[in-house]
Amino acid sequence: MGFQRFHETWQEQLQNLVNKLENAPSPPTTDEENNQLYHLVQKFMSHVGDYNLVKSAVAQQDVPLVMAAPWATAFERSLHWIGGWRPTTAFHIIHTKSTVLVESRIDNMINGGGTCMTGGLSDLSADQFTDLSHLQCQTVHEEIGLSDQLSLWQDSASEILLMKYEEADFEEKMKDLAVILQKADELRLKTLREVVQLLTPQQAVEFLISAFNLYSTVCDLGFNHERQHCAN
Repeated sequence: MGFQRFHETWQEQLQNLVNKLENAPSPPTTDEENNQLYHLVQKFMSHVGDYNLVKSAVAQQDVPLVMAAPWATAFERSLHWIGGWRPTTAFHIIHTKSTVLVESRIDNMINGGGTCMTGGLSDLSADQFTDLSHLQCQTVHEEIGLSDQLSLWQDSASEILLMKYEEADFEEKMKDLAVILQKADELRLKTLREVVQLLTPQQAVEFLISAFNLYSTVCDLGFNHERQHCAN
């Protein structure tokens, strides 16, 4: 219950940060406004980093609890990869958002709205696309490696269950699982940080808002699903 309460408070604070991102000047027209976006992005990233620190501490004490994530809905948990979101989701968000924005711009041009540059995700440069593609390939490779580690852990844990139960062996397996979870959380945070570093402050704001909206949609769908089933 302690971490669940922290999770709820953290979500509320995250919503406040997103509200500030949504109300920030976009596109920024001065260096001061650009710096404002930069500092808001850094606050968002710091908030995510704080979550990882607390989650890691809890996992050291009770890793099955963190893996089970009882504070999330069943639908959210069905999308989890090693105790959280899959790092490569970040790239799907960017590609989807940039495509939608480009299509919107084309529609605007067709309807006589002009061809003004926004500086947002619809204006990713060729170098940015190349760097994001390389980062995505690297992240996929690291995801596969951690998935393999989890598979090997599950196989070895099954062997313990099939043999005589030894508490010392079980505790050692829990420590091994906590290490895998920590590596997965580190990859999530590292991917998020590196993606943000490849973007301008305005692009980073659009990306983080889109990521939060996806997270909120998943939460809402999960809650609605559970309410419907409870009603039945």
